[in-house]
Amino acid sequence: MVATADAKRHAAKIVRRLKTAYPIARCALNFKTPLELLIATILSAQCTDARVNMVTRDLFKKYRSAADFARAKTPDLERAIQTAGFFRMKAKSIQGASRKLVEEYGGNVPQDLDALVELPGVGRKTANVVLGHALGIPGLPVDRHVLRVSNRIGIAESDDPIVVEQQLCDAMPPERWTRTSDTLILHGRRICRPTPLCDQCFVRDDCDYYRLVVSRELPAGKKRKAAPAKSRKPAARAKIGRRAVRSGGSTRKADSKLRPARKRKTDGTRRVRKARR
Repeated sequence: MVATADAKRHAAKIVRRLKTAYPIARCALNFKTPLELLIATILSAQCTDARVNMVTRDLFKKYRSAADFARAKTPDLERAIQTAGFFRMKAKSIQGASRKLVEEYGGNVPQDLDALVELPGVGRKTANVVLGHALGIPGLPVDRHVLRVSNRIGIAESDDPIVVEQQLCDAMPPERWTRTSDTLILHGRRICRPTPLCDQCFVRDDCDYYRLVVSRELPAGKKRKAAPAKSRKPAARAKIGRRAVRSGGSTRKADSKLRPARKRKTDGTRRVRKARR
């Protein structure tokens, strides 16, 4: 789907308002080099950013180059990243990617999307994270938050991350791609969660999900205008059980023993698509 002029203006308006509300939107992973961000992003699969930052704080002191990771003893590396979860699979990916970097790129991270996705454990989202945040090359990472938020609001329409990436890239100039992703991710974590906080959303007047689904279910006289976009301060962090989570609204679950299991809910994407038709 190629974005029309109206679609581009609509997407730009939404993103502009979200940027006003989240002026500090950025990559939540701590890193100093492209290699560190590559490793951290591999570790972030099924793991909170806060936990990854705890792991990499010591990891990057012990292993400082691709060659260090490539020649590391696998059991030692697994122990170092164990608390990030899926440590055996992630250790295999980290060492595989590092060996390829050493053998084919002199230990450097390539500045090319196609080359990055050829590295073990590196998909398109990870490649775009590294390009946009560590290498200064336009890239628009599409994770579960970007996928959910963009479909709900109406600035993209697909369940395929690659299709959504293309739609958003068509609607935004390249210099805004990375910041657009960061902003949508932050909005997805704080407001547009799987169960959205529409009453707190400052773009709901322009949101397809609110306009076509939520507002039609509200009793007469209950509809309210969206709250003005205000800069939101970083959420304070709190430790729950063994996991560090954001008290400001991370959608990741903390220790499962601390809260009862709940039935899985749909995120409303199908309902808004049906309403559009």
